[in-house]
Amino acid sequence: MKTLDLIQYVDYRRQMDISVASKALGALSQESRLRAFRLLVRSGIEGMAAGRIADALGIPHNTLSTHLSTLVNAGLVNSRRESRSIIYSIDFEGTRALLTFLMEKCCQGSPEVCLPVLESLLPRCCDSTKPSGVNS
Repeated sequence: MKTLDLIQYVDYRRQMDISVASKALGALSQESRLRAFRLLVRSGIEGMAAGRIADALGIPHNTLSTHLSTLVNAGLVNSRRESRSIIYSIDFEGTRALLTFLMEKCCQGSPEVCLPVLESLLPRCCDSTKPSGVNS
């Protein structure tokens, strides 16, 4: 599938307005939350237990809990209970909605303008390495 073909498959079910986008960007504007978000992006749909995230990032558990709650409330992260653990994972729909909002109509009818952005993202996105997350 060519990169331009991907443009046709964007899911617009979850629309975003400026206030929701501002909340999401605000959540990502703090370093620890951004590091946690990036770690969860790399962990994929399986997500990670809160304790593992705290250990990987070197953040106290109670502090991390507050940061993760902010990301959940911003629609960028999901949480679920598994036994005694809380597992956090990326909310791909919310993240996609934010990225779509930021890049919406960037090409002004000329997809080749946006194509380099997509092409530079996909190889990094589809890299099969597991999350390291500590310094990124």
